[in-house]
Amino acid sequence: MKIALIGQKGIPVTHGGGVEKHVENLAVRLVELGHEVIVYTRHGYTDKRLKEYKGVKLVGLPSVPTKNLDAISHTFLAALDVIFRKVDVVHFHSIGPSSLIWLVKLFKPHTPVISTFHSQCYHNQKWGFFAKNYLRFGEYMCSQKADTVITVSKSLLDHVMRKYPTAHAKYIPNGVNIPEMLPAQEITDKWGLTKDSYILNIGRLVANKGVEYLIAAYKQIKTDKKLVIVGDGIMEEKLKRLADRHPNIIFTGNQSGQNLGELFSNAYIFVQPSESEGLSIALLEAMSYRNPCLVSDIPANREVVGENGFTFKTMDESDLKTKLEELLTSPDKLKANKEAM
Repeated sequence: MKIALIGQKGIPVTHGGGVEKHVENLAVRLVELGHEVIVYTRHGYTDKRLKEYKGVKLVGLPSVPTKNLDAISHTFLAALDVIFRKVDVVHFHSIGPSSLIWLVKLFKPHTPVISTFHSQCYHNQKWGFFAKNYLRFGEYMCSQKADTVITVSKSLLDHVMRKYPTAHAKYIPNGVNIPEMLPAQEITDKWGLTKDSYILNIGRLVANKGVEYLIAAYKQIKTDKKLVIVGDGIMEEKLKRLADRHPNIIFTGNQSGQNLGELFSNAYIFVQPSESEGLSIALLEAMSYRNPCLVSDIPANREVVGENGFTFKTMDESDLKTKLEELLTSPDKLKANKEAM
């Protein structure tokens, strides 16, 4: 089959989030199964000169590079382009891009359209009134106009079936590869990090990720463990100001490859304080490295960690401080947690 993927920033993953990792893994594996795959990429994310990646055809298109228009302007051009291509399936990713399913359906009514519902991103504090309502419209299109909507978590499936009972919805959870454990080498040279010497947080530095609660809680704890924050985003400077040049809080920026593997492999504990998630790939990766995980008690996080993790009350700095302090002084509990995974 010939399959077109629309909505992601692009591949290979450089500084994107979970959606880009999801799409890269999906596209490459579909090619390995013998399918022809097209991935639409945004100029400014994927090098315009790159036309193919691991057998996946890349189609680069421009966008209006502003917070509100970047994704939707690129998706509009991708939808127009795919209308004139012979494809067997069009696969949208995320509810914002899915708002344009109608355009593909209008001109290709007999072509199956799939949409993957990654998260209820209208909960993100960065969006204003109009943007949040447009994203809710995208959720409607995703759930009602796609031939099939895929949800990445059970909590999202429950939401879709409760709100849109006629939706043709399937639950297919995110997944990650089983990794190779790496010794601390590059991260020691760059940041002075050694095995079990730091608390790890990885993700985009945006409002709904809750990193401000983690920084505030950490600053109240007496510990020799460093706090390592990996990622970039619009809140980076604000979070650095909140850290107030604390000597043990390290911002590494976005990391990938060897550095990211070493960071996961050698962390003492992984903390994920998000206010909302679809199904966090960073959390799945942390667990694949057998990291003890302390997470906010949102449904998607509880679904991932089950009995093999620790939770705190979402957006509750005090509870996060208490739970983190307990775990930092309970090495036997963390060791037992690692052995249980």
